[in-house]
Amino acid sequence: MRVDEVIEGIHRAERARVLAGLIGVLRDFDLAEESLQDAYIAALEAWPRVGIPENPAGWLMTAARRKAIDRLRRSAALDRRHRQWGELAIAWIAPNPAEPIADDRLRLIFTCCHPSLAVESQVALTLRTLCGLTTAEVAHAFMISEMALGQRLVRAKRKIRDSRIPYRVPLPSEHLERLDAVLAVVALVFNAGYLPVDSDRLVRVDLCDEALRLALLLTELLPEEPEPLALAALLNLHDSRRAARSNPAGRPLTLEEQDRELWDRSQILVGLEFLKRAVCLGRPGPYALKANIAAVHATTRQAVATNWINIVALYDQLLILEPSPIVQLNRSVAVAMAGSPQDGLQLIDDRHLADALDEYHLYHLTRADLLRRCGRRAEAAAAYERGRELTRNQAEHDFLEARLRQISTND
Repeated sequence: MRVDEVIEGIHRAERARVLAGLIGVLRDFDLAEESLQDAYIAALEAWPRVGIPENPAGWLMTAARRKAIDRLRRSAALDRRHRQWGELAIAWIAPNPAEPIADDRLRLIFTCCHPSLAVESQVALTLRTLCGLTTAEVAHAFMISEMALGQRLVRAKRKIRDSRIPYRVPLPSEHLERLDAVLAVVALVFNAGYLPVDSDRLVRVDLCDEALRLALLLTELLPEEPEPLALAALLNLHDSRRAARSNPAGRPLTLEEQDRELWDRSQILVGLEFLKRAVCLGRPGPYALKANIAAVHATTRQAVATNWINIVALYDQLLILEPSPIVQLNRSVAVAMAGSPQDGLQLIDDRHLADALDEYHLYHLTRADLLRRCGRRAEAAAAYERGRELTRNQAEHDFLEARLRQISTND
């Protein structure tokens, strides 16, 4: 195998662990990332001459430590304020065998979600640093520009460095104060896989599967907490539709168009069991309500039989706990389906909602679909055009092209 292929494989498999070890000692995200990048460059130069080491990840860790020391020494020579670093002995501390979080990735996510940072910063930093999401994917998750996300990450890293926030694995007594951020990270990893931003695929299976795995681990770590169970239910219920979400040519299919016989019934049963356990614990939160909504769809064999009135009631409860524009948008769809497209359009065209979601492509696609159902094809075409401008997923782009041709033909 070629050196660059080995390094690429190590980067995918070990980057988060190595980077977290460096951050733990340096308390500086930028320095840790730069040192690891230096180590990759060193490997590209050295391995073709001396051969690929038996433990490539260990080699990279050692090289990154040395590169970090080199950078700090150079910095200290230029700025005596850094003299305190001296002859740093940067060591990788192996996980404690008694640590209740046995999984490396989940342990690092809990570590990165430090309560001294705002929850949005915790989640953004974790997604970008540990979960393999690009800046564009994280920005899309937060519905902000890449520039705004970059500024948020810079502020978070600066606070970690300047406040000397300890980057260590939290004690079990600290898990609950970090749980909301950890749940958000796992949910957004799944969302990034369920509809990738920059891709020609409709699903990134690796991200969806990783989110499902992490959600399961959370239920095992905190079995008496309802929201991890509810999140596991939600993700399994959504993922059960994977095989039905596109036609053989790869064109996306709406929930109404999907062949429900292709939905994975065994996975639906898993999701419903997680939901049952969450409900038994009481204290329903946002994920429990979202999972209940997904369960209504999952247990309805024909789209026309969907109990949209029940779904509207669930969204009414969800809006109290999570009064976000996305929840408002989804509730508007449910209102349209329970009543009429005009009812949904009236809600979607609310000025505050329209302003909040103007850069969100699914807002425009939802509005276009309701306009189409109302027979207002010219307005629908304009809304589809706007959605097509905003989407960066090729499968969605092709779907919108077909939808626009269909509207034009009907005219």
